[in-house]
Amino acid sequence: MEQSTPAPIFELLVWSGAGFAVLGLAGLVWCIVTVWRARRAKLADDEMRAVMARVLPRNLGALFISVIGLMLVVLGVFMR
Repeated sequence: MEQSTPAPIFELLVWSGAGFAVLGLAGLVWCIVTVWRARRAKLADDEMRAVMARVLPRNLGALFISVIGLMLVVLGVFMR
């Protein structure tokens, strides 16, 4: 009996998806640390809003990258 090996494209899909998920997670951690530092600095309301306005798009982008990465991992595992 011959064992079939998974196609390399699906392994690449899983590993690239894992990379995207880790990259997105790192972005989310960066957002958390940035807001945490701003809160500890006890900034004025306007300054805190400026920090939040700067962090929000990056937070959404990191979340998007993380979700895409996890979807790639699931797709690669199912198609394997």
